Parts: sequence; structure tokens; C-alpha cells
Amino acid sequence: MAKAKISLVGGGNIGGVLTLIAAQKELGDLVLYDVVEGMPQGKALDISHATPLVDTDTRILGTNDYADTADSDLYIVTAGFPRKPGMSRDDLLAANLEIIKDVSKNIKKYSPNSMVIIVSNPLDVMVWSFKELTGFPRERVVGMAGILDSARFRYFVAERLGVSVQDVVALVLGGHGPTMVPLPRYCSVSGIPLTKLMDQATIDAIVKRVQEAGTEIVGLLKTGSAYFSPAQAAIEMAESIVRDQKRVLPCAAYLEGEYGVSGIYMGVPIQLGASGMEKIIELDLDSDEQAALKKSVEHVRKVIAEVKL
Repeated sequence: MAKAKISLVGGGNIGGVLTLIAAQKELGDLVLYDVVEGMPQGKALDISHATPLVDTDTRILGTNDYADTADSDLYIVTAGFPRKPGMSRDDLLAANLEIIKDVSKNIKKYSPNSMVIIVSNPLDVMVWSFKELTGFPRERVVGMAGILDSARFRYFVAERLGVSVQDVVALVLGGHGPTMVPLPRYCSVSGIPLTKLMDQATIDAIVKRVQEAGTEIVGLLKTGSAYFSPAQAAIEMAESIVRDQKRVLPCAAYLEGEYGVSGIYMGVPIQLGASGMEKIIELDLDSDEQAALKKSVEHVRKVIAEVKL
């Protein structure tokens, strides 16, 4: 069976970690693209030198030329400016929109049949913009957000209870930002509902920390935003697509009536396989959850309204 060709657009912190993990997992042959001369070539060579140490036969090419990404099966787009202290994800809109316009044009030109995972912030608007600019079907364009937000939820629950993260299941819906909607009612530890293990005040505090987790890291780093965990989250999606695992994962998907929403990207549980987004799973939400999701939808629509494509 032919190896998948995976192109990583953006060679910064997330792109570098993505390349390393994808090489370690042998997901396919990799192309690391960035506009900065020498940087993707240097990172590709450095990671290539590590492949004998983990016994993986992965070809990695660093490049400044989109032509080298031609006929890719999958793109993971991390290109863009990272957040700095005091900035919201939405503050990145104007600068990163210009970048996503260039990315969209080149991916459509060189790999019109590819699947695309968008990681760049503000996530929901960037993935919407990419779909609008390329005209790609919604099945082939998804955004990475909910997996990361849900992983943070799982970690904080496990840390608080002193249990293994492996036993915690959690789910976060909505936009990727302060209006995201963690769902404690759908969180469990080895099948035991979270509400049986924690009081409401503790749950509320964890929900708030999940919503602010990215900002917490930006405040600590002072020079950028999270990159290890976003990279690992994007790899979960890439692996499910490349290996046709059909995993059910919370991702930013283009809604066409699901959850009563149309025309925007929103974090929802989807099934990911070889043909991309194969199914959107609709959950029964109570009135409070519906209200929180509506607020998140309104926020995403407000930011999209500022976009000039």
C-alpha cells in the first residue's frame, strides 16, 4: 500500500512538533512548508536524524515551495501568528486571514483532492474561511479544537481526582475560545458520571479553567501559545483519517442544520475516517447546554461578520 503524503503548512512550534510525532508514528511521507528560508529544511533534517533512533522509515522534506506539496493526501495547517499575553484568539483575525488566503490558494492549486485539518487561530473563522475560499466539500475540511479542549478537561478532572487520564472521558462543544461549552453531564471516569465524583462547585471551577486553559499557557510562556498539546491533538485527527480508524472525536465541522445551526464551523462530535468527516453525531442537550451553545454560535457568527474574503 502506498504511503500517505502529508504536508504540514507552517514550520513554527506546532508544525515542528507535528512533524516529529507524525514521523515517530510513520503516518506517511512528510513535507514541512514554511515561508522562512532554511527553517523548515533545518527542522526536517534534524527530525530525519532522529528517525534511526526510533526505527521509523519516514521521508521528511523541508521546503519554501508549495509545489513540493503537490498531490498531498492530507494537509495540516498551523501557519499564522501565535497569541501573546493580553491577546484573544480573535485578535489574530486580520493578520492570520491574509495567511489563510495564501494557503487556500496554493492547496487548491497543488492538491485539489486533498483533505485538510486547520489548526490556525481564530480556529472557527480560519477553517470557515478556508472552506469558503477553496469550495472544498465540508467532508474534507475540518478544524482542530475540541480534541484539545476535551483533553484539557480530561487532564484537570484526572488531576483533581488523582486518577489516570486514561479512565476519563470528556467532551467540549462549541467555538474554540472562552465561549466553548464543556459538558460535565457527558464526562465520566470509567463509566461513572462526573457528577457522582465531584460537587458542583468543583466541576464549575474545572469548566472555567478549561475555557481559559489556552490563555493560562499564553500568560506563562509570554512569547507565544501552546504547541505540544495542539500538535498531539491534530495528530489524533490525522491518524484517524490516514489509517481509516473511524474514531469519534470532537472537531470543528461545517454545520448544515445539525444542532439547529447552519453555515458556520462549530465543535461537535464527528466520525473521522479515510473519506474525512463521515458523520456528525448530534447529542441531546438540556436547556442550559443549549443556551451555552447558542452563545458560542453567536460569538463565532460575530467574528465571521468581520471577515472580508
